[in-house]
Amino acid sequence: MTDTAGSGSGTEETPGPEATYGPGAGASPSGAGAVRRRRRWLRGIALGVAMLVLVAGGAGWVAYRKLNGNITKDTDAAAELARFEKERPTPLVHDAQNILLIGSDTRAGPANRKYGRDPGTQRSDTTILLHLAADRQSATAVSIPRDLMVDIPGCRRPDGSRTRAQFAQFNWAFEFGGTACTIRTVEKLTRIRVDHHMVVDFAGFKDMVDAVDGVEVCLKAPIDDDDAHVRLAPGPRTLNGEQALGYVRARKSLGNGSDTERMDRQQEFLGALVNKVQSNDVLLNPAKLYPVLDAATSSLTTDPALASLRGLYELVRGMRNIPTERVQFLTVPRQSYTYDPNRDELVEPAAEQLFTRLRTDSPVQVIPEKPEKPAVRHEQADSDGKPDDPSHTPSPAPTFRGNTAAEAACE
Repeated sequence: MTDTAGSGSGTEETPGPEATYGPGAGASPSGAGAVRRRRRWLRGIALGVAMLVLVAGGAGWVAYRKLNGNITKDTDAAAELARFEKERPTPLVHDAQNILLIGSDTRAGPANRKYGRDPGTQRSDTTILLHLAADRQSATAVSIPRDLMVDIPGCRRPDGSRTRAQFAQFNWAFEFGGTACTIRTVEKLTRIRVDHHMVVDFAGFKDMVDAVDGVEVCLKAPIDDDDAHVRLAPGPRTLNGEQALGYVRARKSLGNGSDTERMDRQQEFLGALVNKVQSNDVLLNPAKLYPVLDAATSSLTTDPALASLRGLYELVRGMRNIPTERVQFLTVPRQSYTYDPNRDELVEPAAEQLFTRLRTDSPVQVIPEKPEKPAVRHEQADSDGKPDDPSHTPSPAPTFRGNTAAEAACE
């Protein structure tokens, strides 16, 4: 008897009259054979899909392990901070987060050596305290000037010795005792609990910019700065990683040569970078997103809680829907230091007002660095036609000079 389900010859024979059919023994008027063939076909498709899932899952797992392994865990800082837990501020608002972002000027390693001689030390070239509101509807990034005069506590050096507590410029803290010393200095200055920290060096910054295919800025004047290794013509420019690094580092050849203008440029550039990363062209394109993740994770040194893709995901998942106009950048209120015009000091009570609002997760209102002409204010009248009694008007919330990620770098 020939199997009518099909043989290797592909021909089909008619069975003799004595042939009988049991259930599923080939073609029958009931269509059982057709059902069997469909089941085989479906099983083949299912097996193929399963194989694709396994292959994709394997590739995803490989990618996950690579990205996860890129991040450097800052266990030394965690151990040092644990020693001083009793003196650290207490968080006041559940779910609000404060992350200290530190840009290191280290020249260690082949990728950083080209920017100067490696003296074996590093300072915080850029330091930003990023506050994420508990409802994740706003983010406020506060630049802390490198030359701000502050109280630096006694800190543990890499060799195990300890420095004495002293009043010095802020970026010395990173040189004295790395991230732990910088965090303790910020907490002493602001009384804000730092929940997490991230450190990125020159090479990491460049890689991030290159991973998003450059960031567009608008230059009002040419830049020619040998120290920052950058030469740019005026006008709209899409900067690659090397150019972007020079742009945010340049100081002496631009404006009045102050660190103030450099911080303004850094904030504008970070706003443009936020816009680029938030664009669908990056976030919804795996081919573009993976290099961004690879560059970001490779360049990061973080506290142990963030030193994994899961930790980073938990941090940023609530940030992805923050409108760019509510991603704000400003510099802590400061002025020239009384005893040295090349250093800074806080302006009070404005600085404490800012720190208090961040501590209590209160809204921070930022107005442009170069505000437009204010509109004429018209007093509201009561029903009797008389102006409101000023004594019953609540005090307005303080405002601070800055900008948002939604603003263009230049007009």
